[in-house]
Amino acid sequence: MAQATFSVRMDENLKRQFDILCNEFGMNASTAINVFARAVVREKRIPFEITSAEDKTREKALQAFYLLREQAKANGLGDLTESDIEAEIRAARSGEE
Repeated sequence: MAQATFSVRMDENLKRQFDILCNEFGMNASTAINVFARAVVREKRIPFEITSAEDKTREKALQAFYLLREQAKANGLGDLTESDIEAEIRAARSGEE
């Protein structure tokens, strides 16, 4: 099989860390890239999830929301109406208890 050269630009620190990890895995960076390319071709997809920072922020916000909802239920506040919640917010902003 004919060989081709593949050149990639990356942050110097990232490359150093990548080389160290590849070495720990018993391979060099070129072999690791070939493993990755073969997996992409075989599976016809990137073999791991790629998300944006926005997705992670949204996911964390949803997790926080669900946690707050569970805490509200545990504290007997799970049935507050929107008006009740708005009143609680106004009271908290004005320093009332």
